Amino acid sequence: MAEASTSPHAAGQTAGAAPAPRTIHPFWVRATHWINAFAILLMVTSGWQIYNASPIFRGEGGAPLFRFPLEITLGKWLGGALLWHFAAMWLLVLNGLVYLTLGIVTNRFRMKLFPLSIKGFIEDSLAALTGKLSHANLSHYNMIQKVLYLGVILLGVLVVLSGLAIWKPVQFQELTWLMGGYEFARVVHFVAMAGIVAFVVLHVTVAVLVPKSFIAMLRGR
Repeated sequence: MAEASTSPHAAGQTAGAAPAPRTIHPFWVRATHWINAFAILLMVTSGWQIYNASPIFRGEGGAPLFRFPLEITLGKWLGGALLWHFAAMWLLVLNGLVYLTLGIVTNRFRMKLFPLSIKGFIEDSLAALTGKLSHANLSHYNMIQKVLYLGVILLGVLVVLSGLAIWKPVQFQELTWLMGGYEFARVVHFVAMAGIVAFVVLHVTVAVLVPKSFIAMLRGR
């Protein structure tokens, strides 16, 4: 029986030609990624100004435990911050729905983020702490990336739901009740925001340490 040819010509390639660059992140992933980044920046900085106007965490006598510096907030005052916050909210929600829908329909989430393994997470965490975690194959997510990306998606859903409970506590009274009431919904919203900010800081740090991951998110390969 004749063996199947494995030469480059059999695959439609010219002998000695370099293989075509492989796409790691399709266009829709890159577009929604950068739109999300922009929307989150607007929401977080305007949210800090909203917090300053009505602090959640207070000490004795009702004095705020902390305030965010005006230089890193958006809106200058409560009314301006709310306008920015709501505008960014619609951008985040619509773009997030596109991202989630395409991630499910194209099976990208299933292929990239699953399966999960506690053992694998522990092993990859130890490798990261000792500087031995490989980033050679950017198309493959290690267990830390899988957990973090799933976690930030869930935080994004939580921040939107808690935001709705705060924005329309009467119209969404069942949702507000599930969040523990209006005041506790504010705490949930703040904690979810803090989690997203922590993820962004870690994400940017990795991009600095592994520049090719940043380039891949710009060029797709």
